[in-house]
Amino acid sequence: MSIYRTPEGQATIHAIYDRQLAQLGIETESRVVSTRFGETHVLVAGPQDGPPLVLLHGGNTTNPITLGWVRPLMEKYRVYAPDTPGHPGKSAPVRLSPTENSYGEWVADTLDGLGLPRAALMAVSYGAGIFLRAAAVIPERISAAVVVIPSGLVSIPRRTMFLDLLIPLMLYQLAPSRERLIRILRPMFVGEPIAEDVLEITDAVFKHVQVETEMPRNVTKEELAHFTAPVLVLAAENDRLFPASRVLARAPQIFQNLVAAEVISGSPHFIPERHLPALNERIDQFLSSQAYMV
Repeated sequence: MSIYRTPEGQATIHAIYDRQLAQLGIETESRVVSTRFGETHVLVAGPQDGPPLVLLHGGNTTNPITLGWVRPLMEKYRVYAPDTPGHPGKSAPVRLSPTENSYGEWVADTLDGLGLPRAALMAVSYGAGIFLRAAAVIPERISAAVVVIPSGLVSIPRRTMFLDLLIPLMLYQLAPSRERLIRILRPMFVGEPIAEDVLEITDAVFKHVQVETEMPRNVTKEELAHFTAPVLVLAAENDRLFPASRVLARAPQIFQNLVAAEVISGSPHFIPERHLPALNERIDQFLSSQAYMV
């Protein structure tokens, strides 16, 4: 069953996707690879001879939103950004379970389709939970990992999940309005302004997509027994979804080769534009210091 309510709704999401991508002002190549879960659409950017970096985007939103965060990395790295199946985008509109290893198998198939025996992974929010499924399934194929505002390590606090996310979502679905849309997004932005493109895609997703309300299952130390790649964890100081104190406390318990677990000072879950230069610099510093091999 498709995640889209109607073919017209799917076309609306794709039109917004194309507009977002054009607004990034970067040169990208579109590829389609086959996986056991259907076709996966991948945006590719950066020098052809650059070290491969696979970017896993946030949930219930489009790939270009997250891709825009890493524009500086495209000067050096060959960035492969697949659209997550079952989320808004151009991959197969078939939802995978975030509680077992399907997403890890999807990452394996995507790497195969891209001809990447090994690669570094950067995973953001919901994408981090997907990365952790991959780390459990194909640990030998991940050469290094950066996880940012990550799911899959700790759960969203109950109060935030129900009072700040699910109840506002139900109210919005009963009577949509801009004010109610902003209320849904507010926990991810806290006191920061919410960009119009984020409001536009969120409104379209709620109207046209069966929203994924289940987060990736938290990974266990036992599941990552064979995962030894170097890892950088970056949590946001004001993240109400995945509080930094909890993320930083659990990361050393999970990763055997945790190089660093750091806080993005002053940032909510949705990282503001002013923090992105330092974020990209830190990620490049980490990846360069590992000198990972494909």
